[in-house]
Formats: sequence, structure tokens, C-alpha cells
Amino acid sequence: MFRALNIAHPKCTPFGCHFHLACASASAESNKEFSQKLVDGPQFEDFLKNEVKEYKGKLKLDVGESGRLRLPPWLKTEIPMGESYSKIKAQLRQLRLSTVCEEARCPNIGECWGGGSHGTATATIMLMGDTCTRGCRFCSVKTARKPPPLDAEEPVNTASAIADWGLDYIVLTSVDRDDLEDGGASHIAATVKEIKNRSNILVECLVPDFRGNEDCVATIVNSNLDVFAHNIETVERLTPFVRDMRARYRQSLAVLKAAKKFNSNLITKSSIMLGLGETDQEVEQTLQDLRNIGVDAVTLGQYMQPTKRHLKVIEYVTPEKFKMWENMGNELGFLYTASGPLVRSSYKAGEYFLTNILKQRKKQQIDDHATS
Repeated sequence: MFRALNIAHPKCTPFGCHFHLACASASAESNKEFSQKLVDGPQFEDFLKNEVKEYKGKLKLDVGESGRLRLPPWLKTEIPMGESYSKIKAQLRQLRLSTVCEEARCPNIGECWGGGSHGTATATIMLMGDTCTRGCRFCSVKTARKPPPLDAEEPVNTASAIADWGLDYIVLTSVDRDDLEDGGASHIAATVKEIKNRSNILVECLVPDFRGNEDCVATIVNSNLDVFAHNIETVERLTPFVRDMRARYRQSLAVLKAAKKFNSNLITKSSIMLGLGETDQEVEQTLQDLRNIGVDAVTLGQYMQPTKRHLKVIEYVTPEKFKMWENMGNELGFLYTASGPLVRSSYKAGEYFLTNILKQRKKQQIDDHATS
């Protein structure tokens, strides 16, 4: 997948889960102007505001209950399908790129692709095709034991397109490819290198677990990416029921820990879905487990059942509870915690925030080098 971040206006307040495709004029702005936009622009908290009236409907299924919960008001969003939506869809089809927005049936697709009130169109692209070798019970992406071969031209084509769009921050992700010896690590790394050869874009990779193979993790880390992301998805007790049997809780922790081992300065990131039957104590333990291995950033969002064949929503978590988890994440020392009903692992508010952090770090490195 790929996702990009670009700030179209210093006062915009984007909300959604995926990749900014900004206007061409943004590429002409100087680094100084962009930095000033970050200083003058909205603060991270501005992205997470929730103003929802009290809801008295049922929010949690009882043990053994077979029905389905009604969607609460804070999860009901308009789906604008205007000119921007059509334009992005046409561009993606032309590039033969698969989108997580479509394949995973993301609830924010209208807001992201249509641009919403902030006018910034977004989309998410998966690398390595639209077919996964795993069958997680929360995900609607197609599955097969042996998906089609990789497109050898994808790294160059993807990098060329991103460079032409004049972006500032992108996220690359992919399906799982257990049929490949390295799980597709070299393909992802090649894409990152092609991007870095063409621009100074900040790159985040949301990667599979590569069956716990640390050599594959090293391949990604050594590609010169800026943020290494891998999703823990749910609490340890529910992992065997929610994720594919090859995806293990401790294995995911080991992957994130290995990334830090290979580059201690690399920002690492993970994500948790809520509403699958987890307890508060289990969520707190998961946050603590992630922080104990040095994960820097975490997102928490509401699980949404993509089809009737997938796991049911056990609970709709309130905005107030998500705010509680945001506060706990901050107390635990995460670099940032994005927590809200419609927050997803690739979240524009977080990418905006991380862009500022990464640029500040690079500026500091330059200043330190100049004075040494």
C-alpha cells in the first residue's frame, strides 16, 4: 500500500486514515515554507476532537448473544463521491495499484478519497498485489495459497508516481506473501530505495511479520525508511481467534523489537483494534508490552465488521473511552498516541505529527554535524 501526506493549507484539519495525493504546486514549496506550515498549523490534539451527543443505545453484546449491534452516531459518516474521488480512482487503476481503502472496505474511504471539508484527497495502496496468503478473521482482503507473481516493475512505477505527485510523507504496506522466501521484504525495500533515489519524501512501511525472520526485518530497516510499522492488531488472548494462525502475538512483538535492534533511532509504530471482546486490563497490558520493547507510536481504533462472514463487533467503544486510552498512551511515554473510533493504523493526524518530528530530528542532526 502506499499513503502520502501533504499539507494543502496551514489551517486545514484533515481526518481519516490514508495517503495524501496533493496538488502539484506543493512540490515547489521550499523546506523552509513547509516547516513554517508545520509550526503554524493545527496541533495533534486538533485532529482528535470528538463532539458526539449522549447515546443511549446498546453498545456491547452479552455473552452468547447472537444479534448485531446498531451503529452508534459517532461511526456514521457521509460518503462523498465527487470529482476528487473519481479522479483518484482513475489514477490508481491506471497505475495498476491495489488500495487498502477498497480491499479492506475502510469506513473512511469517502472522507479520504473525496477530500472532505479539508480538501485533501487521500488513498491507500498495497504493494505486491491484492491477494494475501493469510486469512485473518477481521480482514476482507482476498486470500490464496499462491497469489500471482510480483510485478517486477512495481517499485520503479510506484516511486515515479510518488515523485511526480510532489508529496512529503508516504506509507507503504503490503499483503502477506508467505509463498515467497523472504515474504516480499526485498520487493518492499526496493520500492523504498527507488523512492529515496528520487526525492526527500519521508517513508513509513507498514509490514507483515515475515514469519518472524529477522533477516527480512533487517532488509526493511536497511532500506533507509523513516518509520517501521507492524500491527499487533489485538490483545494476546484474542490473537488466535482474530488473526491467521501463523500470526502470533509474541512474534509480532519480536518483529518490532528486532527493528529497534537493527536501528535504535528508527521510529517504530503499531496499532490495536478495539471492540472484539477485549478487557480494559488486556488493552493496558498490550500497550505496556509495546512500550516495553521501545515502540514509539501507537494507534487505537474501532473494529468494523467488513462482511457478515467476518468476526462480529462485540462492543462499540465510546469516544470517551478512546480518549482514556490516548491519555494512557501518553502516560506510558509513546511519542504519540492516536486513539479514536475511526482512527486506523495509517492515520493522517499521526503522519502529520511524525513528519514534524522527523524533520526536526534531521535538522538537529545537520546542526550537530555543523557544530562538531
